[in-house]
Amino acid sequence: MNNIYNTLLKQRDYIKKHIDNFEPKVGLVLGSGLGELGEKVEEAIVIDYDSIPEFPVSTAPGHKGRFLFGKLGNCNVVVMQGRIHHYEGYSLQQVCMPTRVMAMLGCDNLIITNAAGGINTSFVPGDLMLIEDHINLMGDNPLIGPNIDELGPRFPDMTAAYNPYLKKAALDCAQRSNIDLKRGIYVALKGPSYETPAEIRMLRALGADAVGMSTVPEVITAVHAGMKVLGISCITNMAAGILPHPLSHQEVMETANKVAKIFQNFIITILNTFNS
Repeated sequence: MNNIYNTLLKQRDYIKKHIDNFEPKVGLVLGSGLGELGEKVEEAIVIDYDSIPEFPVSTAPGHKGRFLFGKLGNCNVVVMQGRIHHYEGYSLQQVCMPTRVMAMLGCDNLIITNAAGGINTSFVPGDLMLIEDHINLMGDNPLIGPNIDELGPRFPDMTAAYNPYLKKAALDCAQRSNIDLKRGIYVALKGPSYETPAEIRMLRALGADAVGMSTVPEVITAVHAGMKVLGISCITNMAAGILPHPLSHQEVMETANKVAKIFQNFIITILNTFNS
């Protein structure tokens, strides 16, 4: 049996022992500066990443590094309050362990969020963007190596990686909530350095609207495992060369905090559609 799968089974079984018979319907990944939504989970069962066997631990600022199991809105959820990044030194197989474990716990749906730099010059910091599709420029893929047949096929189809039904539901929720939800293509690079102005011009020429250092590996493994995926980016800054000032993680966090309430209410509105 695949060694990675053995590890995932141990991690799943450890978590199941600590959540009784709770069955999450939706997995929710909270990106940089967006983790406070996790505080709204009702009757939360908290499991720190560092307590799970052979599980990677978040080191990025603003990522608490724990799972929360409980209710958000009217929906049973498991929330990743902090994610794992490739730039932290983890392999993409490790980065995607949380996604795979959520699938193995019964999550059929994944809402994945991130803080992203705006490439599309019609965007402004604070905008929310529905991810229509992505471009993987990380130079790696989490499915490289022996396929885990128990989780999914050797060659998963990525034609509709971001589920059309969930995208429509998000657009409908945005309209009802008077949110000007942008739509665009997300491109992922390894980081941790921000991109140069020349790289941003290249990415714009490729058709990208927003750039970040996460999300794409998790989406690939989620699709591989048969999960339906919805992706939302919070545009926390404009990418290099668009505005005259330098980029900083502090700006990312400040912008995410400013739009936190709108973002949180929007995600809860979407979650409520799963039971409608």
